[in-house]
Formats: sequence, C-alpha cells, structure tokens
Amino acid sequence: MNEVKEALRNIEQNYKLFLQQQFTFIGALQHTRENAHDMIRPVASISQVQSYMDHHCNNSTDRRILNMFLNICNDLSKLCHKLETVHSGNNITNSILERCKLLLSHSNDLSTIRAKYPHDVVNHLSCDEAKNHYGGVVSLIPIVLDCMKEWVAHIEKLPQPMLYDVSGGSAISQKRAPQDAPARAAISQTPPSVRLEAQTSISNKDNVQVQGSKHIQKKNLNDTENHSGKLKGPWKPPGRHA
Repeated sequence: MNEVKEALRNIEQNYKLFLQQQFTFIGALQHTRENAHDMIRPVASISQVQSYMDHHCNNSTDRRILNMFLNICNDLSKLCHKLETVHSGNNITNSILERCKLLLSHSNDLSTIRAKYPHDVVNHLSCDEAKNHYGGVVSLIPIVLDCMKEWVAHIEKLPQPMLYDVSGGSAISQKRAPQDAPARAAISQTPPSVRLEAQTSISNKDNVQVQGSKHIQKKNLNDTENHSGKLKGPWKPPGRHA
C-alpha cells in the first residue's frame, strides 16, 4: 500500500507541473486540430490526442506538452491495474477501479465529463472552449486522481485480515498471534509421555488421599462403637458375687 501511495504522489507532482502549462496544452491542441482540419468536433478521447501528436504536430513545444499529457494518462492506467493486485477490496472499491479503467480507455468519449470544485481547470477556458472543445479532456486527469484517492481511503477503512487457529477454529488477530505463539509452541513441544505421567501422578495422589480419608473415617467409627459398648448391659454393684 505504501508503494501505491508513493506512485500516486509522483503522478500528482507531474500533474501539478502539467497544470501550470494548461494554456500551452490548449494551444497545442488548437494548432494540431487546425493542421488536421478537425475544428468542429471536440477533443473527446485519449486516442484523438495521440493521433494529433503523431500526425499533425509541427513543433517541439506542442509535442512536449501533448506527450506529457499522454504520459500522465499512461501512468494512471498502469497504477489502476496495479491496484487490483494490491487488495481484493469490496464492491465499492471495485466499482471505483472500473470507473478509472473506463475513463482511461483510449477510445472512451470524454466530451461530457467535467471536473468540479475544488478543481478549476474548466474555469480557465472560455465558455466556447469549455462547452464545445476542451472541457472533457482537461477534466480527465483530476477526475481519475480523485477516484484513486477515494479508492485508497476506502481500502484503509476495511478491517485487517484475520488469522484462524486451525485446532480451535477461533479467529485471532494478527497482533495477538505472535504473543501467544511461544506458549502454544511450548505446549505442543511437550512429549505426550511426560504429559501422561504428570496426569497419572496427579491421579495417584488423589486416590491416596481418598483412601486415607476412608481409613480415618472407619477408625473413628470403630472407636465410637467400642466406647459406647462399655456403657451397655445391667449395672452390678461392687462386692462379692454368689
């Protein structure tokens, strides 16, 4: 997860540099559209930008900024696929990833998407540019970045995975497992014969205590009977007997 966050931060830094050159990006799109005689339809897909750069770009400045946009989109696409291998997630996180993959598809129509507050990329365009030409293409990267941040936030809220005790069938947390491990290991390493002898010794001691208790009870009963037997029978006065 730390690696994912680091990659996301690097992409954000590159995007900040790109964002500072938004007017240069719009100018490059304007030049290449003119060269392609494609001034009516909006810039509505990544593949369209790729085609402008490959076939209708006449100067290094335009090529550099268009290539920068395409590289950021490519980095986002790679990170999106990597997120799937980092965590299985749930329905919410999977839905976020599916949206990212759709937005970053080279043939996906971007003409209707718009980045909203706090992003102001659309506000830097004229009304005509925003509505009819570049509103979607400038909104793509900030929208995808927001989606990926949302994915990370949801993943961090999910409960930690549990370890299961196979013998007892009960769940124990990862933090508790290492603390209990030495005690369980000591019990498991004790030879069965030693445990059996210990149990037998305890059992014999219990038997001796029980037998001793019975012997004392029997002796006390005999003493009582003998003592009581002396007091029984007719009383005879002392003296001579006929």
